[in-house]
Amino acid sequence: MLMLPFAPSRPSRFKLPRPHTLRGRLTLTNVALLGAALVLAGAGSLWGMYSLLLGEIDDTLKAKTHAVQHTPLTLESIRAMCAVAGILDKASSGKSTRAVFGQEPLAVLDPDGRVAPVCGTGSGEAAVECRHLAEAVRDPGALAASGDGETVRLPEGYVRVTAARLDDGSVVLSGIRINGVRDAVHKLLVLEVAAGAALLGLLAALSMAGSRRKLRPLEDMVRTASAIAEGDLSRRVGVDDGTAEVAQLSTALNTMLHQIEGAFQTREHATAQLRQFVGDASHELRTPLASIRGYLQLYEKGMLDQDEQKRALGRVSAEAERMGHLVDELLVLARLDQRPALRRAPVDLAALVADGVADLRAQQPERPVEVRVPEAVHVLGEEAQLRKVVANLLGNVRTHTPATCPVVVEVRDGGGEAVLRIADSGPGMRAQDAARVFDRFFRANADRARLTGGSGLGMSIVQAVVETHGGRVTLSTAPGEGLAVEVRLPSPSPARGEVQARGEAQARGEASSTTVMSGGAATRTGGPQNPAPRVT
Repeated sequence: MLMLPFAPSRPSRFKLPRPHTLRGRLTLTNVALLGAALVLAGAGSLWGMYSLLLGEIDDTLKAKTHAVQHTPLTLESIRAMCAVAGILDKASSGKSTRAVFGQEPLAVLDPDGRVAPVCGTGSGEAAVECRHLAEAVRDPGALAASGDGETVRLPEGYVRVTAARLDDGSVVLSGIRINGVRDAVHKLLVLEVAAGAALLGLLAALSMAGSRRKLRPLEDMVRTASAIAEGDLSRRVGVDDGTAEVAQLSTALNTMLHQIEGAFQTREHATAQLRQFVGDASHELRTPLASIRGYLQLYEKGMLDQDEQKRALGRVSAEAERMGHLVDELLVLARLDQRPALRRAPVDLAALVADGVADLRAQQPERPVEVRVPEAVHVLGEEAQLRKVVANLLGNVRTHTPATCPVVVEVRDGGGEAVLRIADSGPGMRAQDAARVFDRFFRANADRARLTGGSGLGMSIVQAVVETHGGRVTLSTAPGEGLAVEVRLPSPSPARGEVQARGEAQARGEASSTTVMSGGAATRTGGPQNPAPRVT
C-alpha cells in the first residue's frame, strides 16, 4: 500500500452547538427529558396496539385452524367439496365462491410439500398468490405443530398465517391480510410524532420563558456585582420571595455586601485616621523639638547670659516634659487600640470620683463644685484606667472653663449600669466641634491650645478606655450652655457588688459614707440612718 508522508487530516465530526447560557441549558435539558419520555411512551403505545391487533387476528386464525384440525378432512375430500361448491356457484350466478368471498390467502400442501390446486387455486391470480404464500412460510410443518401465527411478506402485502395438518398429512395454510393493521399503526406513529414535536416546541417556549423569569434575580445579581466592581458599594440585590433558594442567595449576598461595604468604610476611615494621626503627631512633636533645638543652639554658641541660660534650660525642660506627656498618651492610645485583656476587678467609681474632685479642688480652690455621690457604685474594670477617665474629664473642665465656673459631678446606679455625669457651665461648643470632640489631636480653639497646654488626646483616651470596658460616652452641649459628659459603664452583679462594698467598708472601719463637697471643703458624712446621697 502506498503511504503518503503527510496524510490529510480527517474532517471533524459534526457536533451540535451547546448553549452557553444557563437558561439555554435548562431548556435543552427539559426538552431532551420530555423527548425521551415521549419516545418511550410512543414506542410502548405503538407496540401495545400492534400486539393487541395481531392477537385478535391470531385468535381468529386459531379458531379456523382448530376447526380444520378437528374435522376428518383430507386433501381429496377438500377437492370434492370445492368441486361441489363450484357446480353450485355456476348453477346459481356463474361466479365462483372464491371470487365473491375468497379475499383471504389460502394454500394447501400435499404430504410431499407441493402446492395442491384446490378451490380454484390452480390457475390465475389465485394460483400465484397460493404459490407465494407457500414459498413465504419457511416450515409449514413446524408452524402447524406450534399452533402459533407467523407474519410473512407477500408481493401483495403482509399476511398473518397459521397452519393446520389434515389426517392424510396435508397442510392447510390460512392467512389474513394485515396491511390495514400496519397502516393504522403507521398513521398512529405519524400522529404521535407530530403531537410530540408540537409538545416539545411548546415545552421549549414555556421553559425558556419560565427560566428567564426564574433566573431574572441572577441577572440582577450580575448587574449589581458589576456596579459594585465599578465602585458603587451601596448597591444591593433585590430579594425574590418566589424561590426559596434564590431568596436565600440574595439575602446571603446582601449580608456579604453589607459587611464588605462596612469593612471598606472602616478601612478608609482607619486609613484617614492614621494619616491624620501621623500628621498631627508629627506636628505636635515638631514644635517642642524646634524649641529645644533652638535653645540648645543658642546655648552652644554662647549667645545667652546667665539669666537667659536658666530661662532657656527651663524652657527646654518644659518642652521635654510636654513631649514626654504627649508620647505617654500616644502609647496609652496605641495599647487601647489593640484591645488588651483587662484584669477586671470591682472598682468603687464613687471613691474614684471623690479623689478626682479632691484633686480639682486642690488645684482650683475657688471653683464651685457640686457633688452627688452615693455610698458606693461598683463597676468591673482596671482602677488605673478608670482613674484616668475621671482625671481627663475633670482636667478638661479645669483647662477649658474659667476657674470660677461651677461644675456638677454626679454618680448614680442606672439599672445594671454605673453612670458618671460631669456638667460644667462653661462656654460650650458648637455642633460641628462637638461631633469631633473624640478625634485625636482635636482642639475646638487651636489658637489657644499652646496656652492651655492641652494635647487634644484627653477625650480620645476617655472614649477608648470606656469602650474597652464595654461602656459608652455621650455628651450634650451648645454654645453658651456648657458641656455635659455622661459615661455609662456596666455594673457587676448585685451580690458581688454588695460583698465588695461590705469588704471595703469593713477595711475602712465605716458602715457607710457619702462624699459631699462644697466651696473649698471636702468632708465625709455618713451613718446607717442616712444612706441617700447628700447634695450641697
